[in-house]
Amino acid sequence: MVVILPGWVMDVERGPDWLIVTMHADHESEWANPPLAESVWQLVEQYFTYRIVLDLGEVPMLHTALVGQLVHLQKRLCQHDGTLRICGLSERNHDILRTCRLDGLMPHFRDRTEAIRGEVTHPWQKKPR
Repeated sequence: MVVILPGWVMDVERGPDWLIVTMHADHESEWANPPLAESVWQLVEQYFTYRIVLDLGEVPMLHTALVGQLVHLQKRLCQHDGTLRICGLSERNHDILRTCRLDGLMPHFRDRTEAIRGEVTHPWQKKPR
């Protein structure tokens, strides 16, 4: 299902115990998008699940504000015993998370299947909790 919120277009799929969200900006200026955390949280409340796989393969660059939103979403999900797993990061975006020292906080997986299973296939990655 495609969900359109101001500034974001999200492909949303419901898997067993997981909500899989693929993010797309609906216009060129990512800086003008509303907060990512709040947009995804609306979906969490709608679908009553706190286990999210966020596919960021369509996000060209993780700007500082967007990284902050990922941290905010992660903390909010943890308060509800939830989980955030991200997948599809480009090498550049993975480097940004690593530079911010957040690659351990937010497990990154190659694709959705890997993220749902929690299987680590990247040599730099630690096993998720």
